[in-house]
Parts: sequence; C-alpha cells; structure tokens
Amino acid sequence: MVDVSAWVQPWLDEAAFQLGELRSLTDRDTDLGAYPHAAEVRHNVLVYSAAEMARADRRALQAELITALADGPGVVVFAGAFPDAVVDAASAAFGDLIGAQRQAGGAAGDHFSAAGANDRVWNAAQKLALHSPAVYADYYANDLLALVCQAWLGPRYQVTSQVNVVNPVGAAQIPHRDYHLGFVDPGQLADYPTHVHRLSATLTLQGAVAHTDMPLESGPTMLLPYSQLFEGGYVAFNRPEFIDYFAGRRVQIPLSKGDAVFFNPALYHGAGSNTSVDVRRMANLLQISSPFGRAMEALDRTAMVRAVYPALRAMKAAGRPVAELLNVVVATAEGYPFPTNLDRDQPIGSLAPPSQVDVVLAALADDLTSDELDVALGDQNERRIP
Repeated sequence: MVDVSAWVQPWLDEAAFQLGELRSLTDRDTDLGAYPHAAEVRHNVLVYSAAEMARADRRALQAELITALADGPGVVVFAGAFPDAVVDAASAAFGDLIGAQRQAGGAAGDHFSAAGANDRVWNAAQKLALHSPAVYADYYANDLLALVCQAWLGPRYQVTSQVNVVNPVGAAQIPHRDYHLGFVDPGQLADYPTHVHRLSATLTLQGAVAHTDMPLESGPTMLLPYSQLFEGGYVAFNRPEFIDYFAGRRVQIPLSKGDAVFFNPALYHGAGSNTSVDVRRMANLLQISSPFGRAMEALDRTAMVRAVYPALRAMKAAGRPVAELLNVVVATAEGYPFPTNLDRDQPIGSLAPPSQVDVVLAALADDLTSDELDVALGDQNERRIP
C-alpha cells in the first residue's frame, strides 16, 4: 500500500514560504559537465548552440533539456535559434500590427507592468497568421522550437504568443511566476493543494525570441536560476522580502537577434528596465500549452447560468448559506478567465480579467435581475470573442 502522506503534504503552509528555503535552492552553480550538449554556462544559465543542437541525437538532447528545465537551472538559451531573415520578416509584420493598434487607440493592459508603458500585441500568433501567412509558416516551421516544446509537453501542444516592445526608459516588471498559478488571485493561492502547485509548471513552457539585439542596457529578461524548485513560490513571490532577494540575485543574459530563451514557468523572472536611449527591445513571448487542459464535454455554461440564476436568487432570498450559493456558481459558470481575447478583455489593474464566476457572483451581490445579468454576460462574452 502506498503511503500517500509521505509523497505529498496536502496543503502548503507558512513553512513552505520561507526565504531561507529559496536561498538554499538558488545558491548553487550550474555544472556544465552535467549537460553535455550545452556550449557554455553564463551566470548559471545553460547556453546551447543552434547549429550544434541540429546535429545532436534528438531524444538525448530532449532528455537533457527536460532535466535542465525541471531540476536544473530552469532556463536555457538557444543561440542563433531563428535566422535573421525569418525574424526580420516577422518583425516587419509585427510593426504593421503595432502601427494599426496605435492608430486605433484604446487602453493597453499588461500583466506585470504599467498599462501603456510598452507596445504589446496580444494574440500575436493568430494576428501574424492572418496578416502574413507565409511569414507565419516560416516562423513556426522552426524545428528547434518544436524540439523543446515536444520535450516539455509531448508531441501535441498549443502555441500562443504576445509581442512585447519595451521602449527606452521602460520600467522593469516585478518578479513573478507565470501561467497558470502565476495569474491566480494571491488570496486564493493557498487554497490550491500542493500537488496543483507542482502540476502548474508542467502545463506550459515559456519562451521568448529576440527580435532585436538585447544588450544589458536594453533590459533583457531578469532570471533567478533554480527558483522553479521552490515549492511555495507561487504564494511567496509577491512578498517584499522575496522581491528584494530577487533584485539582489537575479541575472540577465544579453541576447542577439534570433536567440531564444525558454524557461520553466515557475522560474522567478521579469522583464528588465530599458535604460537605453534608442533601443526598442522587441521580443515575441511564446507560451506553449499542454493540449490536455480541457474538459471532456463541451458545455454552454452561459445558457446554464441563465437557467439557474433565478434559482440562485431564490436561494439567496431564502437565506441559504453563502457557501452553498458559491458551490452552485462554481459548478455552473466558467471559473477561469482564459483563454480570452486580450485585446478587448484586458487585465487592466489586475493579473487577469474577471471570469464568468466573478460576473455571476457580482450579479448576486448586487441583486441584479435576470435581464441585467444577461447584459453583463453578453458584454463579457463579446469581449472574449476572437
């Protein structure tokens, strides 16, 4: 009989959120000898030559990348991953898209930095495919991209991307972890059991392709190697002492146009400050997701909410416990705001836009009528349409 209690502590408690634990995990050196395909180590980050990777045994190289991302420094750089011509063609297309956005105006939300500070193209993969199909095909034909995606997620995966241009004097992001738990409201994080904290990082791979040279003064991504090993990291990254520790220990790797960096989404990271006077630092931020994050059945949850809402109002009027109302809403409405159309449904002032659960709970709190809820649901659904 398996002793489950020895395998996992069901819930993370305050003992999991100690700075000393993060310090002990990150205070180490990367041994180049343990990664025979890597060309060098820069500031604890493994750097691979794209030309050498193309000649390596694929399965052996992928095994090494899995180890590097899971148990090693948590971040790898592929030098020369994308040819200049491919990057330049995509950059020109992204420039067209940015120009169109500026002309259209409107708010530009961002997850971890001030809205409007940078030029951001949400859903850049779809927009590139529709704007320049041949450029898109050349870009995503890249076999090194496929190699690392397959290593982390298996043979099928979903690619999304956001172009980020950090303009001169653009401020640094706060250090953070990424999707999924990295976008959850901090007050709810400790309510997710330990195994979900472990699982979250295996569901996505984060990456960035440099579309310009990125010298240090342009603010390439700040990284804290080995921080993905810190089990309490999703809860702790907002705490001041962890932000201070990151500031003192983070590293930055200058990149050349066409280089790519990939990292475990649980790695503490953040875009650096662009202190240059003339470098508009452009990166295509890749988020590659597991195809398995789906329910088995397709439900019309909006129709379900509309049908059940009068019963919810009646339960509330009858004095049923708030917890029971919440149980019904969570079982019925869509509880996660993603995927969405981030051009219209932007995370302004928060990590994520409101979910359908949030909309229904707000309607109950304000005692909206069914017709008023219909308007709120319709507005939200309209914002989410691609």
